[in-house]
Amino acid sequence: MTKLEITEILNKSSAFLNESELHQLNDVLNTMSEKLKAPPSNKKLLKLFETAKSVEGCSPKSMKYYLYILGSFFKHTKIPVMNITTDDIRNYLDNYSSSSKTSKVSMDNIRRVLSSFFSWLEEEDYIRKNPVKRIHKIKSLKTIKQAYTDENIENLKDACGSLRDKVIIELLSSTGMRVGELTSLNKDSIDFENKECVVLGKGGKQRKVYFDSKTKIHLQNYLSSRIDENEALFVSLFSPFKRLQISGVEIMLRKLGTRVSISNVHPHRFRRTLATKAIDKGMPVEQVQILLGHTKIDTTMHYAIVDQTNVKNSYRRFIG
Repeated sequence: MTKLEITEILNKSSAFLNESELHQLNDVLNTMSEKLKAPPSNKKLLKLFETAKSVEGCSPKSMKYYLYILGSFFKHTKIPVMNITTDDIRNYLDNYSSSSKTSKVSMDNIRRVLSSFFSWLEEEDYIRKNPVKRIHKIKSLKTIKQAYTDENIENLKDACGSLRDKVIIELLSSTGMRVGELTSLNKDSIDFENKECVVLGKGGKQRKVYFDSKTKIHLQNYLSSRIDENEALFVSLFSPFKRLQISGVEIMLRKLGTRVSISNVHPHRFRRTLATKAIDKGMPVEQVQILLGHTKIDTTMHYAIVDQTNVKNSYRRFIG
């Protein structure tokens, strides 16, 4: 419907409609005109979705993952989003799973990304109904991921070839911070007097984390030994002393694990260890949630492994 056609309708309607009613009719006609236009392409909608998520504070890393999943989907499914059905998405997930041998956990992550995109389309009135709504969570086998024992952590620290590596282990184990939060810290981020620091977590959210006296002393000694001018809290061991990256921490820990015969040594396991230890010692789970920077308390509960011996003792105390 063109502007000229809308004007003609309004002129003819002016004979029996008052000014207020003509304004309402004009709004209705303009809205209908917009809806009758050619719908935006999948590529355009994907760009609009990217902009919306960025405004909401989605991290670049998460956005990159979203775009990769959605890009693969649209490369395979060339149907306009307005015409995509639940069966189309089910067929895509089934074919993807069969051809790539992807785990069920990864498949459910793909489902969640698609659901997020189509939910946004529904909220923005580009589609009437989210076709992913009827596709339920893809169930996977729950495996118990083990925390480090105190002996594990001491063996890892003893195997360190530098004070820097030892401090990294102590800081990860005492604060439970994410490895990305650790590598983004600067020297002036540390409050030695209160034994705390502010980290920048997911979604740009800041929170305080805390460390013990032993970590404080070793961290001060490490910083005193530095001969570079880099503002980063942790840098490479050799010139030009660049900021230590996530991959550098992961490789270092993996090598230490091999050296002392501890399997599956990685930074994230320190978060699980802290959560387990805190809950085991009676720290309220809501406080553990704040400490780790989790949005949902369910995430915190997944991290923590309840000691079976304590379950048995509690049973004897309260029930048996």
